[in-house]
Amino acid sequence: MAIVSGSVIVQDPEIRSGEPVFRGTRVPFQTLLDYLEGGETLDEFLKQYPGVSRENAIAALEEAKSLMLARFAK
Repeated sequence: MAIVSGSVIVQDPEIRSGEPVFRGTRVPFQTLLDYLEGGETLDEFLKQYPGVSRENAIAALEEAKSLMLARFAK
């Protein structure tokens, strides 16, 4: 996933070895995807990771969606 400036998802080699995380946290974006893939709800994810706001979780999913749509539109 390409990380854009101003994104709610960031990569820093000093945080979780560069794994994409929610800005200002150590919570991997992949964790949200795993929750959803496993049939859990966004609310259940947010309960477990209160450092991630609902707005940031939704924005991250929208960013991922946009990146995927752009990739396959080529």
